[in-house]
Amino acid sequence: MRHNGWVYMLTLVSTALTAPAQAQDDQAAELAKELANPIASLISVPLQYNYDRYGGLNDAASASRLYLQPVIPFSLNTEWNLITRTIAPLVDQHGFLMDSMNESGLGDITSSQFFSPKSPIAGGWIWGAGPIELLPTATSDMLGSEQWGLGPTAVVLKQTGPWTVGMLTSHIWSVAGEEDRDEISATSLQPFMSYTTKTHTTVGAYTESVYDWKAEQWQVPLIVQAGQLFKIGPQILQLAVAGKYWAEAPDNGPEGWGLRVQLTLLFPK
Repeated sequence: MRHNGWVYMLTLVSTALTAPAQAQDDQAAELAKELANPIASLISVPLQYNYDRYGGLNDAASASRLYLQPVIPFSLNTEWNLITRTIAPLVDQHGFLMDSMNESGLGDITSSQFFSPKSPIAGGWIWGAGPIELLPTATSDMLGSEQWGLGPTAVVLKQTGPWTVGMLTSHIWSVAGEEDRDEISATSLQPFMSYTTKTHTTVGAYTESVYDWKAEQWQVPLIVQAGQLFKIGPQILQLAVAGKYWAEAPDNGPEGWGLRVQLTLLFPK
């Protein structure tokens, strides 16, 4: 009986020591899964670097783009959130046939606002919808459109166990801008799928397809990505690396394989 008592006490102590660690692991896995949701109620600041090489007349040209993409949620009431997503690109271009395209600076900023229910609807679906704006903030006319744009955006997704599957879409029309620049009418289709493991690793595949209705052409990069959640001191981060293959692009546009590296700073409530 005395021996059994000691075994029981050691079991209690072991459980008490491992329970907090297990709880932290579960929370981290849930946080990694939240990151797969574009409209999660979670403050995050992704820093996304992209490198692409060009073909055709621009053979050997390359572009590096660093996107600052803060996501900030606001609670409107007990039932609704407003999720704001902003994308500000810093661009560095080299080797283009037109020397005027070899520019570096800020590109056009896009900003989206999603009104989203706080709880999933019937069937576990999560959705959000709202406006998207294009702001002509480029520091060079070669790095931007010189057009103000406006349109709708929406996202729908479902998270089942470790899986996240969904679609993010938008359309932007020109509403004002320089008369000597082409007007914009572009549709973005971004289906995505990811799997989050218990070790806080997320592996996914998606595309960021854009159809230009004025030029009647597609831009289709296929992307496969793996990301890992970790901490440095009190700061929670995710580092993701992706391969990007250009299945379709405009003439003299990007081709072959590109690289994407993303570091995301997380600020959970």
